[in-house]
Amino acid sequence: MKLKLAIYWGAACGGCDVAILDTHEKILEIADMADIHLWPVAMDFKYAEVRAFKDKYLDATLFSGAIRNSENEELAKLLRRKSKAMIALGACAHTGGVPGLANMYTRGEILDRVYLRSESTINPEGTLPAEEFMTNSGELELPRFYNTVKALDQVVDVDYYIPGCPPASLQIYSALGLIADDMLPKKGSVIGAGDRALCDECARKKSEKTITKIYRTHEKLPDAETCFLEQGFICLGPATRSGCGSRCIKSWTPCRGCYGPLDDVKDQGIKMLGALASVLEPKDEKGINAILDTVVDPLRTVNRFSLASSMLRRKKT
Repeated sequence: MKLKLAIYWGAACGGCDVAILDTHEKILEIADMADIHLWPVAMDFKYAEVRAFKDKYLDATLFSGAIRNSENEELAKLLRRKSKAMIALGACAHTGGVPGLANMYTRGEILDRVYLRSESTINPEGTLPAEEFMTNSGELELPRFYNTVKALDQVVDVDYYIPGCPPASLQIYSALGLIADDMLPKKGSVIGAGDRALCDECARKKSEKTITKIYRTHEKLPDAETCFLEQGFICLGPATRSGCGSRCIKSWTPCRGCYGPLDDVKDQGIKMLGALASVLEPKDEKGINAILDTVVDPLRTVNRFSLASSMLRRKKT
């Protein structure tokens, strides 16, 4: 029996869907092992067809993207009901991802900036999107734009996670193989990624050197062998799960944290701040604060992909 599979995106860029296609010739093996019953980015399906499925009809849903609006939430709950396994695919579904950075603002502030005050906007009447609008052809509806971006497991029960922005393509292929062979690990597991910090797999040399200045990547050219952090570049390797194949590191780019925290880490950003403070010189509070004050946008540096699931979660209103 072939798997019955759904692939859906919430608040996402589509990169996770591209990662599925990037399995290259193995996409033919995926087609042999699974029938896709929903994939809006690639095929023409209707929500009504999914609503007509019996509960647990689907073997699994790969859900990428955060929960940003009412449509995202409605489909997450619908697919949860129709699926035996709900899999959070990619950083946005896993920890909120880049869309979660919108939690630094309120719904009203975002709409005001985008539709009224952006440099490219011409909107003299101050029109904002309406959830309902009557036309000569009938009523049109838009999903409700929520005040808070959420990770998938803040809305529905999630069985497994495949992290990354995007996940490594072979990681997705391997996860589908585990589903097909009925060899999935215990519920709540992260599939295909490591159980150690990225630093443990990084080939760059570490010497426990302290740093007195933090650089942005355009300010200084890193050398090819030394740990980025010891060169003064903020690299989230100490606070990030391994398993990505060090793709950014091998491209001379410090880790940005897309694979999320390890299981025993409650907040990726706080973990990274601790790691950063341990390599700064001087060690007194005043000296450390002086160096950290040079970091542009520290919150969205250490919680770039995980703000929505962090202890801070969002701006207070």
